[in-house]
Amino acid sequence: VSRIYLRPDANSLLAIADHCLRSRDYVNLIVIDKQPQLQWLDMDTARQHAAHGASVWDWAGNEHRKEPEVVLASAGDIVTMETIAAAQLLRHHCPEFEFRVVNVVDLMALFPEARHPHGMGEGDFVDAFTADTDVVFAFHGYPSAVHHLIHGRPNPHRFHVRGYQEEGTTTTPFDMVVRNEISRYHLCI
Repeated sequence: VSRIYLRPDANSLLAIADHCLRSRDYVNLIVIDKQPQLQWLDMDTARQHAAHGASVWDWAGNEHRKEPEVVLASAGDIVTMETIAAAQLLRHHCPEFEFRVVNVVDLMALFPEARHPHGMGEGDFVDAFTADTDVVFAFHGYPSAVHHLIHGRPNPHRFHVRGYQEEGTTTTPFDMVVRNEISRYHLCI
């Protein structure tokens, strides 16, 4: 059994590393970088987030009803930073526009539970992503990987995944997100 972790911050990295070092009979892959990053979660919240594999970040969204107009999702550190920045821009410039923010720390959680032992149950998936709301998903890798993972989920065509497009070379993180159309501005648009 394998798990792929894309941690959003340092506390999540600590929670994930603790889990991985205690696990047996798993192949664990943690994707990190060596640049300083912002801290989104306190340690207890990071442990809960890592245990669930994905969670709604209520503090980042602005929804007031059960069904938001859009879900902003992310998996990976730089794309999470861009997603949170997009959320801030939307709150400031479009305060009436209701959206939810979901972060995925364990990619295997996106699988239906029948396809992977760490896949989210249907109810948990719908609680996070809804059953029919459009999802703008910023991803650290190739968009097709997320489409593969969500195959079999409710209305997978509503997931608009933004990720690596083979644009750019060794450059700055911001230049990479602009070239690959996953900057905060692209996500808002």
